Amino acid sequence: MSPSFFVISLDFELHWGRFDKVPLAGSERYYLQARDAVPQLCREFEAYRIAATWATVGMLFAENAEELHAYSPIEKPRYHNKIYSAYNWLEGRKVDPRMLFAPDLIEEILRTPKQELGSHTFAHYYTREIGQSTEAFRADLQAAKKIARDKFDVGLTSLVFPRNQYDASAIAVAADEGFTAVRSNPGDWYWKDPHDEQLIKRVFRTGDTVIPLGRKTSYPFPLNHPAEPGMPVSVAASRFFRPYQGVMSVLNRWKIDRIRREMTRAAQQGEAYHLWWHPHNHGLYFEESFAELRMILDHFQFLNSTMGMESVGMWGLTKELG
Repeated sequence: MSPSFFVISLDFELHWGRFDKVPLAGSERYYLQARDAVPQLCREFEAYRIAATWATVGMLFAENAEELHAYSPIEKPRYHNKIYSAYNWLEGRKVDPRMLFAPDLIEEILRTPKQELGSHTFAHYYTREIGQSTEAFRADLQAAKKIARDKFDVGLTSLVFPRNQYDASAIAVAADEGFTAVRSNPGDWYWKDPHDEQLIKRVFRTGDTVIPLGRKTSYPFPLNHPAEPGMPVSVAASRFFRPYQGVMSVLNRWKIDRIRREMTRAAQQGEAYHLWWHPHNHGLYFEESFAELRMILDHFQFLNSTMGMESVGMWGLTKELG
């Protein structure tokens, strides 16, 4: 039987992932609980011997706004809609630093076995928004790499694009900057071009959580090996692990059952299955959401012991290419 792989990637953002969508006022408790989720995730992953890639916004590496500005690139994105600029949002604000900075949590991740620190760009950069440029994106990735190297002596090689926005030009820049793996979107039509967001796409993505609406989610590896030498390996996402919904107990159960069935099929067919979510998704229903995670990790252990499924992060999967 061909080897099978269980891949986890996490988009670690705190408020940098939501500044253009959700007001910070009123969300403080949510983010404090999200901060508690990071060491809890580390404990769960260590207990279950799980590898994961933490795609981390570069601004989280900073201790405070002064250090953030010291590492910020001179060339910044000039989005036509200023709401998308993290720099514009931060200007003049006095914010509880726990909402925006997390070097202590990054240290916790790095202390945990089998965890990879990846990049989610420096400033939660949107590569498909009008006004951004290749030069600004390159400068953003360089800033993310520099703060990771200077503060934690880590070289970043795996990249997750914020809001899953990317195109061939963005991937080429990532390759130039030394990234060897990028997370790509599922092949279904409702995951294509997230920049062109439509209600019908959101409806289908949500519905596919509990009932099959799209293609098979696991895939043979190295099916997505880059055709061009030097380009990053595309580590396709299989499923977003949606947060626990307190009022929909039946849907929560269906969601977990669907993920476990997909994992089983991947193990049986010698394929890769890539689950992703955000640590802040544990910011509500903390205990319930971790109970769901343990159901999934218990199932991985069963598949590991009975069919040899391996746990790898994004870098670990690309290493299988030799």
